[in-house]
Amino acid sequence: MKTTFIICFTLCASICFGQYDYEVSKTNPFGLPNPKAPEQITDYKAMIGLCNCKSTTRKQDGTWNASEDITWEWKYIMNGTAVQDQTLKPDGSHSGSIRQFIKDSSKWYVHWFSAKTPSTKFPIWEGNKIDDKIILYKEQKAPNGTDGYFRLTFYDMSKSGYKWIGEWVDLTETIVYPTWKIDCTR
Repeated sequence: MKTTFIICFTLCASICFGQYDYEVSKTNPFGLPNPKAPEQITDYKAMIGLCNCKSTTRKQDGTWNASEDITWEWKYIMNGTAVQDQTLKPDGSHSGSIRQFIKDSSKWYVHWFSAKTPSTKFPIWEGNKIDDKIILYKEQKAPNGTDGYFRLTFYDMSKSGYKWIGEWVDLTETIVYPTWKIDCTR
C-alpha cells in the first residue's frame, strides 16, 4: 500500500505540477513567460514587477491635475500565457487589466477593471507592439459626438521604467487630445 501511494504521488506530481511552472511563486514573484505562449507574451517584459509612478489626469478646463503617486504592479498569469497588471492608488481607486494575445487575430486584447467603477462588462482595448511602443485602441466618441478612439500607448520601456499616455484621437489620428499620463521608474 505504501509503495503504491508513493508511485501514485510521484506520477501525479510530475504530471500535475508541471502545469504551474510559470505561475507566481516564491522564486518568481511575478511569474514567468511560458515558452509555449505566443512570442508576444514578452512584449510587456520591461514592465513586469513593481514600479513607482506619477499619474496625472487632465481637468475639465484643459489644465492638468497635480500628479499622484501610484504603484503599478505587473505579473504573468495563467501559467505564463497572459499578463495582469494593477495600479495601487492612495485613494483606494485601484484598477487593473488582464492582457491576452490571441494568435488568430495577431492582437493583444486588454480587459480593464476598476474597484471604483465595478462593471458587469469590461471595456476592451486591442492592439499591438509596433517598433518600441505598445499601442491599444478602444472606440470612443469625443464629447461633441465625433467618432474616434481612446488610444493607450506604452513607450520608453526599459528595465529602469516606462511611460504611458491615454489620448482621445479622431479616426485618422490627426486630432490627438491627451487626457492622462503616467511616468514610472524602478
